[in-house]
Amino acid sequence: MDEALLRSLTPSVLTVLVRRGADFAAAEDAVQDALVEAVRVWPDDPPRDTKGWLVTVAWRKFLDATRSDTARRRREGRIDEEPVPGPTPSVDDTLQLYFLCAHPSLTPSSAVALTLRAVGGLTTRQVAQAYLVPEATMAQRISRAKRTVSGVRFDQPGDVATVLRVLYLVFNEGYSGDVDLAAEAIRLTRQLAAAIDHPEVAGLLALMLLHHARRASRTAPDGSLVPLAEQDRARWDTAAIAEGVRILQTALARDRLGEFQAQAAIAALHADAPTAEETDWVQIVEWYDELARLTDSPVVRLNRAVAVGEADGPRAGLAALAAVEDSLPRHTAAAAYLHERAGDLPTAARLYAEAAHKAPNLAERDYLTRQAARLNSRPRN
Repeated sequence: MDEALLRSLTPSVLTVLVRRGADFAAAEDAVQDALVEAVRVWPDDPPRDTKGWLVTVAWRKFLDATRSDTARRRREGRIDEEPVPGPTPSVDDTLQLYFLCAHPSLTPSSAVALTLRAVGGLTTRQVAQAYLVPEATMAQRISRAKRTVSGVRFDQPGDVATVLRVLYLVFNEGYSGDVDLAAEAIRLTRQLAAAIDHPEVAGLLALMLLHHARRASRTAPDGSLVPLAEQDRARWDTAAIAEGVRILQTALARDRLGEFQAQAAIAALHADAPTAEETDWVQIVEWYDELARLTDSPVVRLNRAVAVGEADGPRAGLAALAAVEDSLPRHTAAAAYLHERAGDLPTAARLYAEAAHKAPNLAERDYLTRQAARLNSRPRN
């Protein structure tokens, strides 16, 4: 049984049912029932038209689940609407499902969970394992999200920016459980890129590929973080980098710059440098200037300050950092790094230790603690 095929067909079958008038939650249950039936039947009797078979079975499951005396009499007059076995147009109709799952009435966490469940075709258990929460907790979250959008018409979707933000959130969840959310986000974004011609969709796909290409080198064998400058670039995925750069160049040629394209351009400059010392920091600062103009984000300004420190020297970087709110996450870590570059090791050690207490996860805390210990172990003049 080709599970990848079933998962790829799930969104379009669900969309067909919703378009035919099925309630979103009931339609999803019907599609899942059809998938179970497919697992049972297909190994011995594979259909010629897989999508047509799933649409037919799912629709019948929906009718069975909702049948009542009143509903039955109503459906008797429109029985010809039931889809029949046979070829079904292969149009990619998952796009509207993306927008429905990213509806602005949903919280970001609910939108991500619903996207993975409805568009990604993951089971509730897989989504729960990816988020390291109990299956019952995730089931409640997804059920609430389905109830929220069940009455939403397809002419009231989230916009492209919302969809991209949801996909980026999926990507940034990283890798946990038995579901690689970064790889899943790339797969979903590829689907979206095939369905919609939008430079920012391409920009997001390029950004994901360029970041994902460095995955193998990001951690040491003991699981500790390896900073970008110290990564083994021979372990980077050159095929993913080449694809990301190609997609980015095509998007930039359309002269409709957006934040994901600008982020991807920065990632491409890092990927293009044979060594950390050969990184084109001047051009990276220029791209951060573009990104700051597009987003006015304090996180962008913080990252720009570090890039300025590399391009123009640590004192210039510290001056740029002084203009960024010091309450921002990772501000203290950036200050520690720039002070170390400037030769002020006691201040850097103190700031590394302080940043470790503020670290958002264990891996970062351990890395920052080691940096503080390294500087504190050096002999003082």
